[in-house]
Amino acid sequence: MKQIRVGLLGFGTIGTGVVKVFQQNSELLKDRLGAELILSKIADLDITTDRGVDVPVGVLTTDADEVLVNPEIDVVIELIGGYEPARSFVLKAIENGKHIVTANKALLALHGDEIFAAADKHGVEVLFEASVGGGIPIISSIKENLCANRFKSIFGILNGTCNYILTQMTNEGAEFADVLKVAQEKGYAEADPTFDVEGVDTAHKLALLLTLCFGTKIDFDDVYTEGISNITPLDIDYAEMFGYKIKLLAIGKADNGQIEARVHPTMVPLHYPLADVEGVFNAVRLVGDFVGPIMQYGHGAGMEATASAVMGDVVSIARGIAAGAGQRTPSMAYMPNAIKTIDVKPMADICTQYYLRVGVIDAPGVLSKISGILGEHGISIASMIQPEREASGATPIVLMTHEAKEGDIRAAIDEIDQLDVVEEKMHFIRIESDME
Repeated sequence: MKQIRVGLLGFGTIGTGVVKVFQQNSELLKDRLGAELILSKIADLDITTDRGVDVPVGVLTTDADEVLVNPEIDVVIELIGGYEPARSFVLKAIENGKHIVTANKALLALHGDEIFAAADKHGVEVLFEASVGGGIPIISSIKENLCANRFKSIFGILNGTCNYILTQMTNEGAEFADVLKVAQEKGYAEADPTFDVEGVDTAHKLALLLTLCFGTKIDFDDVYTEGISNITPLDIDYAEMFGYKIKLLAIGKADNGQIEARVHPTMVPLHYPLADVEGVFNAVRLVGDFVGPIMQYGHGAGMEATASAVMGDVVSIARGIAAGAGQRTPSMAYMPNAIKTIDVKPMADICTQYYLRVGVIDAPGVLSKISGILGEHGISIASMIQPEREASGATPIVLMTHEAKEGDIRAAIDEIDQLDVVEEKMHFIRIESDME
């Protein structure tokens, strides 16, 4: 039986999960592949800490070159994360004819063009299912099962940390800082949670999905990114009164020759399936011109789910090796010469509905002043709540607008915030009621 040898860079949580798959499901993989997968080398700076798995003598090494240039190794799994030395290691492995499997969305979002070009040059594959959505097979679905579709839109809950925090704030009425602390204690959030809670992790994933769906090069800096640290229990309560939940959404849309590329807190109607995605789970909703709307849901992170995705990619490559097929599918779902540059729509031109909350003094004519300014900027009010006075003493005015242009909303907010009747400046959240 043919043997296909694998090298692993990084023996952390996900790397440990990969080793467990090799140990527990080797016979299953052999039956499905028709070849034997062998984990030949594991490289990590720390090879003494007990990971709870037994590794044969001679497999562990601190020298990455024992993986990268080893002529016996066919596939390299990169799980060290970050930009460097991951980038250099991946490029070196490719130069030595190794196929690559990675979970490193940050690396691909910033250096994907260079890595995929090198893979094309050397005739190897770079697969990265685990980089987006953990155990959700969204990338292979886009590249293969749904490849006959022209995609209209993509909406994703792609960060389990943020979704857990927003779920707990919704269910318990807790403050952001308090829930974040609990998330860190449970291991759902890093000691420095900035990449997660400020939306950067989600934006990395969206950048990859935009290329896969729309066949366009994306400059990561062009993805509008806003996190959840300013969301309050008050906003969550008012959202529910209007019939919405707040989620951190990744949003991509084809829009008259441009694409929307944005990550931000979003009010989602309660009857939408995305509103029911809770805790650390992820979900992705796609709309294709033939398949229509389709949603995938599952664990977005964690040892087992991510290791499952990594090993799915390993088996996919191994099938190609066993069949002598080489590079079977283009890395980013399109042939490299077919990937073009589509302009990203400026945020000022985005049109959607908005939730607005402002704290004012309790005096006659205040609402008419605010509605007048909104009207001057072409913004009409769809509905309104006037709750009890807040603990701060300000009287809240809470509005939901009809569809408006973001540039107009921001201009109106700047003007409203200058009114002498305003005690707490305007807070706004975008609303997505049409996900077609």
